[in-house]
Amino acid sequence: MKAYFSHIYQAVSTILIGMSITVRSIFRKSVTIQYPEQRLQLPERERNRLFVNMEDCIGCDQCAKACPVSCINIETVKVVPGDVVGKTGVTSQGKKKALHVTNFTIDFAKCCFCQLCVFPCPTECIYMTDVFEYSTYSRAELLYQFSDLTPEEAEKKKKMLADFNAEQEKKKALAAQEAAKKAAETKPADGETKKESDNTKES
Repeated sequence: MKAYFSHIYQAVSTILIGMSITVRSIFRKSVTIQYPEQRLQLPERERNRLFVNMEDCIGCDQCAKACPVSCINIETVKVVPGDVVGKTGVTSQGKKKALHVTNFTIDFAKCCFCQLCVFPCPTECIYMTDVFEYSTYSRAELLYQFSDLTPEEAEKKKKMLADFNAEQEKKKALAAQEAAKKAAETKPADGETKKESDNTKES
């Protein structure tokens, strides 16, 4: 009989303890937020998705060299005389840009968000943002392209450089031919001068 009433007491007391916790929680201030309309403020040193400001990028490849997982891929083309990189040809800090960045991709499927690529950048064009929601249904969509040149424009820049290099090689070949021609023309004259000098000595 004692055990019977003990079990009844335990059951009722357990229910009352649970209900008391529930009642207290009803009048407690809510700790949840209406996400995504409301968002918590991120810490000052959060590390989320990278962004590259191509107006300041000089194509130095320092960020790609610093990346421990090789998720950054950069391709550049030299600027030919008379061409301008971007709108002004200089960064916001006044540094001249001598390379067209035809490809600047970051594979966020590989990125470990270590932020090591940010510090070596001389123009501070690559930095961490507060964006952390960019899940996709395909891994290919995690490959972000930051270059402001279209594939057609990139091919055009490559062709301009190839044509310029070909023209420079042609000029070098013509200059070498001219130099060889002048050397061939002056060689007999030197021989005649030597002959005249020998005749002078004999007389």
